[in-house]
Amino acid sequence: MHRQQLEHIIRAAAGITGASEFVIVGSQSVLGQFPQAPAELLISIEADVFSLRDPADSDLIDGSIGEGSPFHQTFGYYAHGVSQETAVLPAGWRERLVPVHNQNTGGGTGLCLEIHDLAVSKLVAGREKDVDFLAGLLRHRLVQVSVIKDRLAETPIPTDRLHASLARLDRLDSAGSK
Repeated sequence: MHRQQLEHIIRAAAGITGASEFVIVGSQSVLGQFPQAPAELLISIEADVFSLRDPADSDLIDGSIGEGSPFHQTFGYYAHGVSQETAVLPAGWRERLVPVHNQNTGGGTGLCLEIHDLAVSKLVAGREKDVDFLAGLLRHRLVQVSVIKDRLAETPIPTDRLHASLARLDRLDSAGSK
């Protein structure tokens, strides 16, 4: 997904729901801070989105511009309406959101995760695709390991999950420095 496609999703979500602000929590939130992000970080054709107005907006988004919808079939990308609890995020993430608002967003604003907050959510999720995404962030030097560690320490997760996430990050960091 490219930045103009994310802007289209924001515009469509605003038109469908009547809400004006949407948080983008998946990998495509990288496009907020890095509109020209490296291609390997833009593989996903879905944007994970939730409205700040009403949790029910996620169902409207999924039904109208979600996977398998005419929107998806027409454009080749789609929005996944999610809940605020979908991503595990560090304290203070809301204050660091990166707005995407321009003539292409049709009055809507996409609020993308700051890159280190995104890295923490991927690290904690720990799925293979999340680890690959984080490795790409590190490879392209879009994140700093020290900031990720600081944010991870501010993330409300059980101690065992924290240790597993730190070990995962250390493995990625070691692999990247060789």
